[in-house]
Amino acid sequence: MPLPREFYARKTLTVARDLLGRVLVHQDGPVRRAGVIVETEAYVGPHDLACHASKGRTARTDVMFGLPGHAYVYLIYGMYDCFNVVTEREGHPSAVLVRAVAPIEGCVGKTDGPGKLCRAMNITRALNRADLMTSALTIEEGTRVSPRRIEKGPRIGVDYAGDWAHEHLRFWVRGDPHVSRRR
Repeated sequence: MPLPREFYARKTLTVARDLLGRVLVHQDGPVRRAGVIVETEAYVGPHDLACHASKGRTARTDVMFGLPGHAYVYLIYGMYDCFNVVTEREGHPSAVLVRAVAPIEGCVGKTDGPGKLCRAMNITRALNRADLMTSALTIEEGTRVSPRRIEKGPRIGVDYAGDWAHEHLRFWVRGDPHVSRRR
C-alpha cells in the first residue's frame, strides 16, 4: 500500500527523516524491484542554494512546484538518473533525494548511492512526474527507524552552494552497509 499524499505534504526535513525505513518499490513490468530506504537528503526550497529550484522554475524543475508525492527524476553528470520525492505544498519547490536503499528484491547491482540505486531498480527519467500513489513507482510503509539510529550530516556534492553545503540536511541509518558515505 503506497504512502498517502499527506505523508509528503509536510516539512521537507520531516519527510527526509521519515522516509528512512520505508520501502521504495518499482513494479518494472513483471519484475518487482524493492529496497528499504537507508539514506536521504533534503532540499528545502528556492532559498536553499543546493536546491535545483533556487534558479527558478524551469522545464526541469517544474515538477517540484507541483503536488507533493510525485517523482522528480533527473540526469546528473550526463550519466546518472537520480530519484527525488516532491514535498511540502504545491507552489513551494522542495524535494528529498533518495540516496541509498538496502535491496530486498529484484535489484540488479549496488544500491549505495543515488545513481547506483536508480540503475539497480531501473528508475529512469521516464518516471519523472510519476504519482507515487498510483504509478509503477511507489513508497510503502516498511518499518520506522528509531530516532536513536538516525544520523545526520552535510549533503554530498553540493560544494557550490556556499553555506548551504554545510547544513546538516542528509540523513542515514547508522551502521547500514548500503549508506553511500559514512563519516
